[in-house]
Amino acid sequence: MDKILFEKIAEEVKPFFGKGKVADYIPELKRVDPNQFGVSLVNVDGTEVNFGDYKTDFSIQSISKIFSLIMVFSKVGKELWNRVGKEPSGNPFNSLIQLEHENGFPRNPFINAGALVVTDLLVSNSSKPKNEFLSFIRNLAGNEDIYFNKRVATSERETGFRNAALANLMKSFGNIHNDIDQLLDVYYSQCSIEMTCNDLAKAAICLANGGKILDSQAVLSLSQAKRINAIMMLCGLYDESGDFAYRVGLPAKSGVGGGIVAIYPGKFSISVWHPELSRYGNSVVGMKFLEQFTTYTDLSIF
Repeated sequence: MDKILFEKIAEEVKPFFGKGKVADYIPELKRVDPNQFGVSLVNVDGTEVNFGDYKTDFSIQSISKIFSLIMVFSKVGKELWNRVGKEPSGNPFNSLIQLEHENGFPRNPFINAGALVVTDLLVSNSSKPKNEFLSFIRNLAGNEDIYFNKRVATSERETGFRNAALANLMKSFGNIHNDIDQLLDVYYSQCSIEMTCNDLAKAAICLANGGKILDSQAVLSLSQAKRINAIMMLCGLYDESGDFAYRVGLPAKSGVGGGIVAIYPGKFSISVWHPELSRYGNSVVGMKFLEQFTTYTDLSIF
């Protein structure tokens, strides 16, 4: 594959610009220019194919849940699954009703409740969780120039009433162990991290490379990488995960900043970014680009 293919698909997805809506429930995100679009593919041998605004920073939002999961899974192992499940939720990613019905046990690590439990484990196993998480992300991406966006984090904190409710509900069931304010501070900070498409593709390469980053440092076991990919396949795109599996056929995780990162185990990671979202919270253009990409290349896991 080469840049020519990316250019061809980029032309084909132009009619989908304007079909979605930039996230506006987080005030800082609605300021983003909706005309930006970038793609970056990184192979396990370190070679790259890039297109468009692939060097532009954007808020990765829920894509950060992959990296907190990698960090915590590598620390606590299968003990993690005593606190959070591995099943699709079938409900909105911030549902309180399902969480109460299931006694504070979240269905998977990618809905907000599950991500909060993972962050709680991060807090329990780190002396300086925000600093350690940021250092971990920088190591995965091989880039020290990655930061929290404090304005985005503050914006989320000021409007994050549902996340506070989820955390308090789980604490009432004994599934949150740390102070709620500290937990939410870490959670909103990790969601606010800004990265480029290229950063994201590099940071996720460990899931394509048997748990190893590009310098061959192992951050997960092969088995752990396989398991995270499986959960991404089932749960990575909110209530559009089944449609994404049907259309694209790759394990992936999205965020309401408009990014999607997808994995082909043993071959590559690919990140796309366009800020306009479907009603499910996924990039409309990003999904279409990846659908066309796997159609043209026949590089789906199915």
